[in-house]
Amino acid sequence: MRFLIDNALSPFLAAELRRAGHDAVHVRALGMAAATDQAIFDLAFQEDRVILSADTDFGMILASRSTAKPSVVIFRQSDKRPMVVLTLLMTSLAKIQEALQAGALVVFQDRRIRIRRLPLLRREQE
Repeated sequence: MRFLIDNALSPFLAAELRRAGHDAVHVRALGMAAATDQAIFDLAFQEDRVILSADTDFGMILASRSTAKPSVVIFRQSDKRPMVVLTLLMTSLAKIQEALQAGALVVFQDRRIRIRRLPLLRREQE
């Protein structure tokens, strides 16, 4: 998969995802450490990347656009140490990969994973 890791998460995540065979880049490596969430969202859309973040603002951006891409994964669990985030993602990837490829908002919480298909607005209007 192709991932774009937001500044709210460690660059360690990008390096380890690359080691696991994924195309992953951290915003700092792109010189976008101070970029707006909207700029990060736009880049992920253009490059068909899944955004990985701990920032809930990406969910709000998804709700304001009625698009099916990019997919976003938000880590909301209490322990956000890089190795914990990596392990959580890697052990759950088989379960969420199809949804991410189709377009989804995935939220990791302490005791559950929420998956909402995109676009968010269309679902809410149905």
